[in-house]
Amino acid sequence: MNVRPDPKATKPPSKSEIVYDGSATVELDNADSPHQGSAPVTAKMAADGAGCHGGADEMRRAAATSGNAELMERLKADYPQGPHDQPQSMCPAFGSLRVGLRMKRTATVLSGSACCVYGLTFTAHFYGAKRTVGYVPFDSETLVTGKLYEDIREAVHKLADPELYDAVVVTNLCVPTASGIPLRALPKEINGVRIIGIDVPGFGVPTHAEAKDVLAGAMLAYARQEAASGPVQAPATGRSALPTVTLLGEIFPADPVSIGRMLEPLGLAPGPVVPTREWRELYAALDCAVVAAIHPFYTASIREFESAGRPVVGSAPVGVEGTAAWLGAIGETCGVGRAKVDAALNGILPAIRGALAAAPITARITLSGYEGSELIVGRLLAEAGADLRYVGTACPKTRWNEADAEWLCARGIHVEFRASLETDLAAVDGFEPDLAIGTTPVVQHAKQKAIPALYFTNLISARPLMGPAGPGSLATVVNAAASGKGRFDTMKAFFEDIGTDRKAGVWHDRDSLPSAEAPAAAQVDAKASVKMEDF
Repeated sequence: MNVRPDPKATKPPSKSEIVYDGSATVELDNADSPHQGSAPVTAKMAADGAGCHGGADEMRRAAATSGNAELMERLKADYPQGPHDQPQSMCPAFGSLRVGLRMKRTATVLSGSACCVYGLTFTAHFYGAKRTVGYVPFDSETLVTGKLYEDIREAVHKLADPELYDAVVVTNLCVPTASGIPLRALPKEINGVRIIGIDVPGFGVPTHAEAKDVLAGAMLAYARQEAASGPVQAPATGRSALPTVTLLGEIFPADPVSIGRMLEPLGLAPGPVVPTREWRELYAALDCAVVAAIHPFYTASIREFESAGRPVVGSAPVGVEGTAAWLGAIGETCGVGRAKVDAALNGILPAIRGALAAAPITARITLSGYEGSELIVGRLLAEAGADLRYVGTACPKTRWNEADAEWLCARGIHVEFRASLETDLAAVDGFEPDLAIGTTPVVQHAKQKAIPALYFTNLISARPLMGPAGPGSLATVVNAAASGKGRFDTMKAFFEDIGTDRKAGVWHDRDSLPSAEAPAAAQVDAKASVKMEDF
C-alpha cells in the first residue's frame, strides 16, 4: 500500500513506508480541498490492467473509495442512469471536449487511457475541430503513486499563457476519475488564466449531450463567482440595450435570429447561446432576464442560473402551439403585458401556419436520438402532419421537458426517456415506419429492412427548427427521404440473401459449398429484449 503523508508536512517519510519517488511530499495547491491518495482497489485495477475493463460498478466503487464519493453522488443526481449501465453512444467526454474546442482562447487537456484519448481526438477532428488537444499520459506507476497529478499540474503551468488563453480545461476520463486524481486541487488560476478541472467518466455521465453540461456548468460557476467579486469584461458586441433571453443548448446558427424576431415585440432580445464560444459571453449569459432551456438536460447550468436568481423556461418556439406556449411563458416570466404578447403572436403565428401548410409531412415516422432536442423535433413533425408513433431520447426526463412530453403523449405518441438502443430498434420493428429517424445503429437496422432512414444528429438536429423557418427546413429532408422507399425495395430484391448462407463469403472448395436446398443453420434469437407490446 502506498501511504501518503500530510501534504503540508515537511518531515521525510518514515522508513516503514513504501515510497516510489518524492511525489508523496509534494505540496498541493488548494491543499485544504478534500482528496485522498489512490485506494488499494484502484491501485490493483491499474496494476493488473483491469482499468476501464473492470465494469461500471467496479469503477464507481473505486471512484468513491478514492475520494470521489461526493463527485459520484453529484453526477448520479444530475444525470440519473437509465436501463443501461454505460453509454450506448459515443464516449460522453466527446461532448465536453467539443464545447472546449469551440471556444476561443481556450486550451483543452485530456487525462485518460491512450485508446480513449485517441478516439476522442479523432472524432473531434472528424467533426471539424482544428485545435490542438493536450494529453497527459500515464502508466500504472504514475497512476498509483499520484505522479499523474504532478504531471497534470506541470502541464497546466506550461499552458497558462495569458497572451494565448483565457482558460485551460482539464478533463479526467474514466481511469483517472476512478483513481481519485484530484483536479479540484489544481490552482484556480495561473498568470491570470483560469484553470477548469472536470471529471467526465463514462460510468457517471450517461450521454455526450449531458457532458456538455458538465463543462458549461463548471464554467458558469467560475464566471458567476468572478461577477460576484467585481467588474467583469463586457461581451465583444457590447451589452444589449434590451433585457435578454439566454438560450441554453446548442442550436442551429439561424435559430437565434428567428427567436430575436419573435422577442422584439415583447421588448426583449436574444442573449448568448450556452455553451458559449468565448469566455466573456458567460457573463452576458448570466446577466439575463430569463433563461430558455431549449435543451432541457443542462442540470448543472440551470443550477448556476438559478443561484444567480435567473428564472428558467422550458420547451422552444417550434410550430404554432409550441411557439404560442413558449412566447406566453417568456412574456409572463418577464412581466410583459398580455396585450404585447398577443400582438407578438398575431405577428408570427400566421407565418408559421403558412409554412406548415406549404410543407406538409404525411409519412409514418419513428424518431430517436441522443442530442436532447428529440421532443421539440417531434412536436414540429406532429404539427406538420406526420404520423409520428414514437419519440425516444437517450436524455432524462426533467421539469423542463415535461410540457413537451405531455403534449406528445396527448396525441397518442409514445415518449421514451433514457431510451435504450433495444427500445429504439423495437419501435422500428413494431411500427414499421415509412421513415426511421435515429442514431447510426437505428439507421442501419432500418435500411437493412428496406426502410428509409435519416441520422438524427447530422441531418435533423443540425437544421433550423424555430419559427417559420422550421417547417420548410424539416419537410424538405424528411419528405425526400421518405419518398425513397421504392429504391430500397428494388435494392433489397436485387441483393436478396446476399451475405447469408451459401451466398456469404468466398468458398474456395466447391465441394463444401452448401446446397441451395440445405436447411438454414439455426440462428441465435437476436430480437430486441424490449418489444412495443411492453409499452
